[in-house]
Amino acid sequence: MALYKLLLPKMGESVSEATITKWLKQPGDLIDEDDTLLEIATDKVDSEVPSPVKGVLKEHCYTVDQTVQVGEVVAIIEIEGENEEPAIQAQENTAPSATVPEEIIELNIPGVDQLPNVAAEISSSPYENTLRFYSPLVKNIARHEGLSQDELDRIQGTGAEGRVTKEDILTYVTHRDSSSKTPKSIPVEHTSTATESPKIISTAPSHVHTVANGSDEIIEMDRMRRLIADHMVKSVQTSPHVCSFVEADVTNLVLWRNKVKDAYKKREGENITFTPLFIEAISKALKDFPLVNISIDGYNIIKKKNINIGMAAALPNGNLIVPVIKNADQLSLVGLSKSVNDLAQRSRANKLKPDDTQDGTFTFTNIGAFGNIMGTPIINQPQAAILAVGTITKKPAVIETEYGDMIGIRHMMYLSLSYDHRAIDGALGGTFLKRVADYLENWDSNRVI
Repeated sequence: MALYKLLLPKMGESVSEATITKWLKQPGDLIDEDDTLLEIATDKVDSEVPSPVKGVLKEHCYTVDQTVQVGEVVAIIEIEGENEEPAIQAQENTAPSATVPEEIIELNIPGVDQLPNVAAEISSSPYENTLRFYSPLVKNIARHEGLSQDELDRIQGTGAEGRVTKEDILTYVTHRDSSSKTPKSIPVEHTSTATESPKIISTAPSHVHTVANGSDEIIEMDRMRRLIADHMVKSVQTSPHVCSFVEADVTNLVLWRNKVKDAYKKREGENITFTPLFIEAISKALKDFPLVNISIDGYNIIKKKNINIGMAAALPNGNLIVPVIKNADQLSLVGLSKSVNDLAQRSRANKLKPDDTQDGTFTFTNIGAFGNIMGTPIINQPQAAILAVGTITKKPAVIETEYGDMIGIRHMMYLSLSYDHRAIDGALGGTFLKRVADYLENWDSNRVI
């Protein structure tokens, strides 16, 4: 029998590692081709790793909660063949995709030589200067719980080669808090009776570490919420946010959609929502103002060639994910509608692939879906801007006609744009936002889809 080395496949240009969250097959199990062996989680999306061969699973090379680099061997499978161990690539079709040339513009700011290196400060970690290995998940928990380096080093690990696992550090934190009269991470409610000791609530889901103290509860963030939290903090620390607002009269747009939606659903078998209409307007405006479709690298502006629109989507568990519509400016309205519906459905079903969340150049979020009229979203790094649309409401408005001004009931909507003031000034950000509103206001009522 021969041994097949299953490598962790490449999952996108910016993804270099993944954390194993669950093994679905155990050593000794028979495996068919395309059987899912394990589930993994990256900082972008959860995914599954299938077996490309048929055989018997011989060995797990990593345990649950361990972090694995792309290209490392995660499992060994015994297959039919000669008695030698071939160095077989698990995924031969996962070579890095061709990179698109992007224009780099030097960002000249007077006095920048005297500014501190903010990016270096953000990326530094208090748990780096140690000979002991800690996974990113363990480091995040330690940082969240305020553990010192000495405390972390004293935790006895039960993982491979004595590594500290998620369970190890959570057990330590629980015991530390339970033995403290006034735990640092748990607020104490002062009542006339003695404060009861913290306890684990058995009704909590197995992946949620919930502690009660008096009438309060502390619920540990799940892995995705931790990543979102870190991403948001980093964005605010990295980019000086500015926000601009415009109000758009989208009456023609609303009436047009109401007119075509039934025929469209009958023909295409799915709904046409407002989202693809908004994304089309954003794509057109980005072509008009390419210096909004950028990212910043130090003091260089990278002007993106492709227009890839990220679509913020709320998940049923309350978390957030941003699937990306690639080359949105090259899609027809039907193509945009189908892409939006497909990504939304797969987001809710947790069926997104790692590549579905990669390479976004601009992000759109519809806060109007929750009845909000406007908001100030946080930039999705490393992009430089994010646009939000509020709910569409009927309002009395002034209508200019050739016979003079008059009052009418119109469908109105607020748009807001948060942008990185390091590269986008108010004139550019405000003009771009107004251009998006203009495309929506001037919608062709006779357009055929």
